[in-house]
Amino acid sequence: MHKYAIIVAGGKGERMGTEIPKQFLELAGKPIIMHSLEKFKTTFPTIEIILALPENQIDFWKELCCKHKFTTIPHQLVKGGETRFHSVKNALELVKQKSIIAIHDGVRPLVSTKTITTCFNEAEKKGNAIPVVPVVESLRYVNNEQNEAVKRSCYRLAQTPQCFSSEIILKAYQQQFDVNFTDDASVAEKLGEMIHLVEGNTENIKITTATDLIIAEALLK
Repeated sequence: MHKYAIIVAGGKGERMGTEIPKQFLELAGKPIIMHSLEKFKTTFPTIEIILALPENQIDFWKELCCKHKFTTIPHQLVKGGETRFHSVKNALELVKQKSIIAIHDGVRPLVSTKTITTCFNEAEKKGNAIPVVPVVESLRYVNNEQNEAVKRSCYRLAQTPQCFSSEIILKAYQQQFDVNFTDDASVAEKLGEMIHLVEGNTENIKITTATDLIIAEALLK
């Protein structure tokens, strides 16, 4: 089946403490987001990639592509929206055929080809699939001034790419925005879709802070 990858990158660099948005910071010699695009193209050479960026970052991205000679991975650009939900919604307008669609955080450059492949394969069988990893830290539920321990075995950390059949995700994004949408799975879930979990890879961290960038550099080495 035809495959799309929607890469969403709307960071401003605030938690990273930098003027340059985090997706454009260099990791092993090139912007983080380039690693993310490359991983999907390496996994599936015929995949169509759609990159959603804030409108005021598109020209800068084009400059970076020239600087790093990033010309071997064709991709379509789409203007991001007010929230991640709206950015994905805009990107979905470029989907032109029945397909499996992966939606991925641009600042998760260490996703494995195995995780990508597993998500696509499971979504083709069951309509959707999202990668998760176990919680290894102790968890406590906090409610105002009260708190209590909870069983970490009952919880998983959700990652991306989150994959869906085009029929499911296109319909899901016809809904009105809800502040309770935390990811694409939650959007599909509101329509009554059962979400299918697959094993992710622990290295697939979301680079948000300066510490995350140091960890990513170490993992790449």
